[in-house]
Amino acid sequence: MEEKIYIRKVGVMETALRDAHQSLLATRMTTPDILDISNVLDNIGFWSLEVWGGATFDSCLRFLKEDPWERLRRIRKAYKNSRLQMLLRGQNLVGYRHYADDVVEKFVSLSADNGIDVFRIFDSLNDFRNIRKAVEIAKKKKKAVEGTICYTTSPVHTNELFLDMAVELEEMGSDTIAIKDMAGLLSPSNAYDLVAMIKKKVGIPIHIHSHSTCGFASMSLLKAVEAGADIIDTAISSLAGGTSHPPTESMVFTLQEMGYDLDLDHEKLKEAADYFRKVRKKYAAFESEYTSINTDMIVTQVPGGMMSNLASQLKEQNALDKMDEVLYEVPQVREDFGFPPLVTPSSQIVGTQAALNVITGEKYKVITSETKNYLKGYYGKPPAEVNKEVQKKVLGDEEVITVRPADLLEPELNKDLGAIKENILSDEDLITYVLFPKIAEDFFKDRKEGKLPDYSNAESENTFLRSISQNQSENITGGLADGKDGGLAPSEFNVTVHGETYKIKIAGVGHKSDQKRPFFINVDGIMEEIVIESLTEIVPSAGGEIVGENIARSKRPSPKRDGDVYAPMPGKISKIMVKIDDSVKAGDTILIVEAMKMENEIHTPIDGIVKDIYIKEGDNVNPDETLIYVEVCNA
Repeated sequence: MEEKIYIRKVGVMETALRDAHQSLLATRMTTPDILDISNVLDNIGFWSLEVWGGATFDSCLRFLKEDPWERLRRIRKAYKNSRLQMLLRGQNLVGYRHYADDVVEKFVSLSADNGIDVFRIFDSLNDFRNIRKAVEIAKKKKKAVEGTICYTTSPVHTNELFLDMAVELEEMGSDTIAIKDMAGLLSPSNAYDLVAMIKKKVGIPIHIHSHSTCGFASMSLLKAVEAGADIIDTAISSLAGGTSHPPTESMVFTLQEMGYDLDLDHEKLKEAADYFRKVRKKYAAFESEYTSINTDMIVTQVPGGMMSNLASQLKEQNALDKMDEVLYEVPQVREDFGFPPLVTPSSQIVGTQAALNVITGEKYKVITSETKNYLKGYYGKPPAEVNKEVQKKVLGDEEVITVRPADLLEPELNKDLGAIKENILSDEDLITYVLFPKIAEDFFKDRKEGKLPDYSNAESENTFLRSISQNQSENITGGLADGKDGGLAPSEFNVTVHGETYKIKIAGVGHKSDQKRPFFINVDGIMEEIVIESLTEIVPSAGGEIVGENIARSKRPSPKRDGDVYAPMPGKISKIMVKIDDSVKAGDTILIVEAMKMENEIHTPIDGIVKDIYIKEGDNVNPDETLIYVEVCNA
């Protein structure tokens, strides 16, 4: 029998367990759904499986109430035959700011120890000063490093520039080079030209990653392979297309037919596709109308993972109807910021700032902490000059840094942990806390009290997934208005208190403490707070009324005075930086409100004295509430 002659071997990385569900399902797939198909995926013959990193770490903690480290350990145990890969944001790791070198060293080491074989390491600005430490540690742990070029288009991004980056990544010690086309902008012709150029100058494998957002990706992967690309990223067909990736089965069949060696098991591919087709239905609530192919993205350049999360975040802000405005604000903000590639965290910074510009009706009226840090240079050097007027408006007279941002950071792992120390049970817990302190604190508390969801129980899992699909808010008796309204969507009710009936709108839910939970309501145009001492005391009546017998009331006024400080968007108070009787100057940052996964600085509007503080850290707040009142100083 004549032996078949192949052109050459092409590897496939399957993205179903990370990027595919991040792009389509807002990263909500639970660990059991990842593990239950291991006996199939683990034996198909993929070059690697992408299983961790990106938004999965944050989503595990923030939404799913899972330990991301435990997820990785369980995946490693289940997928014994596979090379496991993660996406690492350089000095940002899996977070949204730069962390000190000791944190990077510990995180990469623990990731390797817990099961990661391949580290795809990138910097959102292609500032490779910001990936060197992670590359160094991964190499020290004898793991494969995939140095990454974030592909984008702009007046300053050329194939010649990307070629120089590829040469630098090879010299840095990369084992492979990834061309990461997160927004699906890499056209077929340019894919061929770019890969051909790089193959002439570097001697290590080239790995192509492209999303189907603009409709290019399948053609672009094909042309990239023809030009010499060695590995491609795909998604099993039931999680493919749109803001995800080209379908695995189609790409495998096409390349095999053309004479390339892809030794993947077709029967098992079908089995995996059937499995994820069923699983996907569980997460339908997290899919948005913005995850299909949209050629407008050639202009807006919004990547797949950013698209699904942006839709989810706008929904939380009750502003999903403004999506189109936000998408066209994105390229304007991007130009102001010096044309950064749109990939986390730069995509989150640009996307959130664009959303705030639209929601508030005024450009840069509200500035996130991350926007300020970006324009100050704390994320690295932008690809092009930033808009000096915007930079001046945001920074004032503050100087921009030019050194590697992490050089300014003190070690973070030796800091006093205070009371939280008793809940930190491992080195992994410590890193989790350093990366996401507020979210980790809540997670550790729930873990200690045995309140984490039981995903092994189908009924429990379905209940929890329904609850987090409703904007991750808790509602009275399992859901106001049959659970159709999230905590940020007002619901109208008649409330009877000691025989008196009030017509109210539920506007938000506050921080629970001592078995009490405040609910914020509008009564005759005035914001008030009702504190429920026991949820069992709230009983819906047959007439649609809610009767409460043990309710304390305190006012949180609507903003009407010159000294009223309020948040222009719904969010959660993450930090209060003043106390009663403090003197403040107009423009001082006195609050940090977390919204859309970003920290937003709230400033005092006038010079004066802090007279009233109506909130505490952890409270959910709304735009029509005074949070702090500053009284004018009388000379």
